[in-house]
Amino acid sequence: MPFRLSERASSFRHALLGILLIARTQHNAWIHFTATIAVLTLGLCLRLVHWEWTALVFAIGLVWTAEALNTALEFLADEISQEKRERIGNAKDAGAAGVLLASVTSAIIGLIVFIPHLLAFIER
Repeated sequence: MPFRLSERASSFRHALLGILLIARTQHNAWIHFTATIAVLTLGLCLRLVHWEWTALVFAIGLVWTAEALNTALEFLADEISQEKRERIGNAKDAGAAGVLLASVTSAIIGLIVFIPHLLAFIER
């Protein structure tokens, strides 16, 4: 299949629509959005160095990726059945666990990056 710029543009369009869908339908996405803005703002205020930005961008991306995959899993599961089914419930729980694990990992990364800066600020 030959490379077509129009098809690549279309795939980006679908990805952007997916981001909008997550923002519109997932309540936790608003928590992630607020945390993302807070982390970026604090990072700018503290004038983080390159490695600190790298760690934070990775952590933010990790959470958003987990949320996107969990949302996809939930939509597929709901398409299969709306009734309570144990294995579908287990799949949804596992997807939610992925988001929780990504969020906890990201919070730990944030603490590793920010605590030394905040302690130095307090000591002044």
